[in-house]
Amino acid sequence: MNPKRVAEEIVKAIGGQENIESAAHCATRLRLVLKDNDKADKEAVEDIEQVKGAFVNSGQFQIIIGQGAVNKVYKELSNVSEVSEVSKGEAKKAAMKNLNPAQRFARVLSNIFVPIIPAIVASGLLMGLLGMMQTYGWVDPDSSLVVLLDMFANAAFVFLPMIIAYSAAKEFGANPYLASVLGAIMIHPALQNAWTLGDGIEETIDLFGLEIGMVGYQGTVLPVLIAVWFMARIENGVRSYVPEVLDIIITPFVTILTSGFITLGLIGPFGRLLGDGISASLALIYDTAGVAAGLIFGGLYSAIVITGVHHSFHAFEAELLSNVGRNFLLPIWSMANIAQGGAALAVYFKTQNKKLKAIALPAATSCFLGITEAAIFGVNLRLMKPFIGAMIGGALGGAYVVLTNVGMTAVGLTAIPGLSIVEGGSLIHYVVGFIIALSGSFIATWLLGFNDQK
Repeated sequence: MNPKRVAEEIVKAIGGQENIESAAHCATRLRLVLKDNDKADKEAVEDIEQVKGAFVNSGQFQIIIGQGAVNKVYKELSNVSEVSEVSKGEAKKAAMKNLNPAQRFARVLSNIFVPIIPAIVASGLLMGLLGMMQTYGWVDPDSSLVVLLDMFANAAFVFLPMIIAYSAAKEFGANPYLASVLGAIMIHPALQNAWTLGDGIEETIDLFGLEIGMVGYQGTVLPVLIAVWFMARIENGVRSYVPEVLDIIITPFVTILTSGFITLGLIGPFGRLLGDGISASLALIYDTAGVAAGLIFGGLYSAIVITGVHHSFHAFEAELLSNVGRNFLLPIWSMANIAQGGAALAVYFKTQNKKLKAIALPAATSCFLGITEAAIFGVNLRLMKPFIGAMIGGALGGAYVVLTNVGMTAVGLTAIPGLSIVEGGSLIHYVVGFIIALSGSFIATWLLGFNDQK
């Protein structure tokens, strides 16, 4: 590979260096923010020898180069186009200007929740391990080990408002430590534990004629998101009027005082009601529509991925874990991801195009690890009929996991890694759904065929 030549060809195909607003890269892809995406010739980019696929997602023109090679091409691209290097975060901010309101909202939620997924995954894995130990009688239920594991598993959910507050503050432009204090106020020991609300609110206080329930927000999502957004408005508003010499004293004091009162009196109850409503609606659809919900959601999820709106689903899944106690959406998304891998695998065996073969197999493999972008944009959507085959496989797999009531204990992991967070009694059904989604998409793609690229 000649990185300089590849970079020159890319610059030419995307409309010249004057069309590049910013450039960054991840492990496998160039992430370009273009001034006008219509000036980029996607087919010309994909015809470049080293390029494995190109697509527009989240306001960025992304070009799949491959691990290792992308660093070399990016370095030459910076020299050829004279575009200064920016971080992925800066590139994302520049890309936000190219998104519609729905995509921007989804991207904001994604930026908040993706960083905290490891904490939720760790807790979910510990919950799964603890559940298996208790179900199969591996240890005495009253043993010290069970007590400690239960504490470890619950910690992220008990203190979730603080974790979300810190992450949300970075996105909303607030002080993350002040936001953490606000999150701590929402779960203060003086408040009734949120998980005991089934017995009713134990204590209320009268504040200037406003009746406030002394109830905590352990495990909740929407109340703290709204509270931190409001806090950011207060903090930045106060800071704009306070002299710099007094900023460190007055701004934090006014911010916490105001935000704390408004959160416990108004935002918290409203956010809890909204979160409960969303969870109840999803549960109602799941229980009422049943298999049909799995067919529809499993079939359409990959189409939603193309828009980028799927990034907002983490918030709803976290609400389900808090309010329902299980995540019944993630198994459906998992089947859709697996199906994209099955379709890409069919392309690998059916195509005569050597370059497409070289892309399809690793793309399929990444799907089985829960990463679908390379398969969707580099193979299946590019050929269209394999994408339809994947939607069929996703629908079949989604229907099965709904029929067998498969649930998960965390968010963020799908496909093979998702095995680790599946509820103990559902593991065999998850594996069967995996096989159905994979084989269904493979067979559908094989029968539908596709226009094999020369």
